[in-house]
Amino acid sequence: MRLAWLLLLSPVLLTPAWAAEPEQLRLIGNDTQFVVQTPSGPIAVTRSKTACAYPKGVLQPLVPLPGVTPVTEIEVLHALNNPSVMVIDMRDEDEPLKATIPNTFHIPYNEIEDRLDKLGCGRRADKTWDCSAAFNIIAFCYGPMCLQSPAGIRNLVRMGYPVEKISHYRGGMMDWEALGLTTVKGNRP
Repeated sequence: MRLAWLLLLSPVLLTPAWAAEPEQLRLIGNDTQFVVQTPSGPIAVTRSKTACAYPKGVLQPLVPLPGVTPVTEIEVLHALNNPSVMVIDMRDEDEPLKATIPNTFHIPYNEIEDRLDKLGCGRRADKTWDCSAAFNIIAFCYGPMCLQSPAGIRNLVRMGYPVEKISHYRGGMMDWEALGLTTVKGNRP
């Protein structure tokens, strides 16, 4: 009888204590929870690791900088056929991307400052950038918790890119794929 109990309890005894606790992922800033005050009392909103919830990053604002226009999948779809708009995948990847939105350009957020010429900016005599004739752009990355396209947008504005020419698709690849929209391997350089 004692052996039967020991065999029943062995999975519990052999399981590490940390395995029972879910991984605490950041929600906003360094916080792993956000407390909502309800009429029934406080409720802690937390973030669990799921197939759709990337473990890195934190929730990003819909508008990463004042003046940037948030867009949805509908505006992205129309922009893909508009020659005056560049839809830019700002994910940092060294190799062609496994899946991305068709007809987009790949300019990683950490290379954007060096590739302003691709966006229609020109060098002035003093080596600063003139982006007055630049393309309208829509920037995106992995999704609502990815900080790559917001960082790229901040770099663009810091370099003199007109904020009114920048839109942000915060949903990124996570929302695009969750909606079942077509993807392609790799994209335009």
